[in-house]
Amino acid sequence: MNQNWRGAVVRRLLLLLAGCGLLGLLSGQYAWCLAIGLGLYLAWHLKQLLRLHQWLRERQPDDAPPEGYGLWGEVFDNIYHLQRRDQRVRGRLQAVIDRVQESTAALRDGVIMLDSDGNLEWWNRAAETLLGLKTPQDSGQSITNLVRHPRFKEYFEQGNYQDALDLPSPVNDHLRLQLQITQYGNQEHLMLVRDVTRLYQLEQMRKDFVANVSHELRTPLTVIAGYLETLLDNVEEVNPRWLRALQQMQQQGARMQNLLNDLLLLAKLEATDYPSDNHPVAVDLLLLSIKNDAQALSGARHHRISLEADAHVRLKGSEAELRSAFSNLIFNAVKYTPDEGEIRIRWWGDDNGAYFSVADSGIGIEPKHLPRLTERFYRVDSSRASNTGGTGIGLAIVKHVLLRHRARLDISSSLGKGSTFTCHFPAQQVIRRG
Repeated sequence: MNQNWRGAVVRRLLLLLAGCGLLGLLSGQYAWCLAIGLGLYLAWHLKQLLRLHQWLRERQPDDAPPEGYGLWGEVFDNIYHLQRRDQRVRGRLQAVIDRVQESTAALRDGVIMLDSDGNLEWWNRAAETLLGLKTPQDSGQSITNLVRHPRFKEYFEQGNYQDALDLPSPVNDHLRLQLQITQYGNQEHLMLVRDVTRLYQLEQMRKDFVANVSHELRTPLTVIAGYLETLLDNVEEVNPRWLRALQQMQQQGARMQNLLNDLLLLAKLEATDYPSDNHPVAVDLLLLSIKNDAQALSGARHHRISLEADAHVRLKGSEAELRSAFSNLIFNAVKYTPDEGEIRIRWWGDDNGAYFSVADSGIGIEPKHLPRLTERFYRVDSSRASNTGGTGIGLAIVKHVLLRHRARLDISSSLGKGSTFTCHFPAQQVIRRG
């Protein structure tokens, strides 16, 4: 209300009081005249308030406000203008929402909106094609009831959506889907579903090619290595000028055989999601055996290798695969730690799972290399890897073994101070002995 209307209300109230006072002077009943005047004034205001209430309750979007006088006319007009402005704002917002929904519905990727409990609220046509959702009967259903793959259920319930998840489509086994979940608002979920069948087929072709080539090369390499070994066993019959050449060929042949073995192991690990032999593994005894091998590998370099392992903590999984992963990490520590350096091996557990770590006092790794260390054939220093006889896929094998055991690898390192590789195993993979 502006200052003019405030003054008008005060003047009308004063005029009413003056009129009541004059009537009381003439009749001699000041109190009754004042009470009757104020009662009529309040009754008029109550009538206007009831008119306002009825209009707000029964009005249609285009209904004009009722006629009013004085202050109430101003109130009716102001409320009407506020409602019109609110309708315009809501109209613009609805138009934006409609455009967003239309554009989202036209996407080739599936878009699904879930509430905080994972129940379906909205999805586009692509989601119906890729996941087999049906409108409207699936509305309000839990997404884990419609996408029943165990890996998706585990992925959704863990709540760690940093990485995408690749799965076969529930409506077509020949389609490969990539699912990515993002949380927003009040713990609600936005799930994107993308058809990555073509990329999956290309990746599968690459894996098959590497596996087949590796397998085909094993036979000729075995023959070559056999003849080289025969020649070197009869070294007195070999021309001395050929001795060094034969030794280098045998060394490089052994490196190539190690590379092929690692490639075949990696292909085997990538072929399935989980180990076929999922049994309790006594990790403390496994690490003791690997530690003895590492001490033999160290030889005259005299590394100080210590082992601290909790015998009460066991792990469900494949002992052969775990041996491959743990030995890769421990042997790498031996290779890249200077003579008489220190290597600490630990195995322990807590309420969140179990942990295996290898810490060394070696040369360390620059931070820029850490994100790519588990990529196959990635080498921090190719010349150094050549000197140590590495194949460049040891950490890739470690990564895939851990993925198959639902674990992850954390790497921390400082140049000149050493590195620490830590494997985190979830609680469902751990078995505790009493």
